[in-house]
Amino acid sequence: MDDGGTRVALRAGDVAPDFTLPNQFGEAIRLSALRGGPVVVVFYPFAFSGICTGELCDLRDNVGLFKTAKARLLAVSVDSKYTLRAYARDEGYEFDLLADFWPHGDVARSYGVFDEVAGMAGRGTFVVGADGVLVDTFGTPAGQARSLERYRHALAAL
Repeated sequence: MDDGGTRVALRAGDVAPDFTLPNQFGEAIRLSALRGGPVVVVFYPFAFSGICTGELCDLRDNVGLFKTAKARLLAVSVDSKYTLRAYARDEGYEFDLLADFWPHGDVARSYGVFDEVAGMAGRGTFVVGADGVLVDTFGTPAGQARSLERYRHALAAL
């Protein structure tokens, strides 16, 4: 990862690890089933926390960036689908919030962004090309939001 952020073992050019997680409605979302179009996988620590809410509201308010790039946005945390449903409703998120709840943090771990000490995902973003290969990865350290400009840069690479 660049930007001095959350460290991951995955880099651009690696195949994105496949996963299936429930969204806030309990629907199973499988990454490999989304091939044919780009996907942006955004790991964040917890629903309803200050920095995470600010980041996801930024994405909500600028969802047109993702639509223009024809990219599907998936936001992943270790929260339960029930928590994520309430979070999406309260904040007006219309993109999928995925529950990496059980096994706890398993998908975040496969992407190299799970914080074993804190029991949460770090702030890691993975831009997956239509072929399932990572086009870009970036993140920020704990307590620091990712910039919208960094998303713009990543989406331009698609």
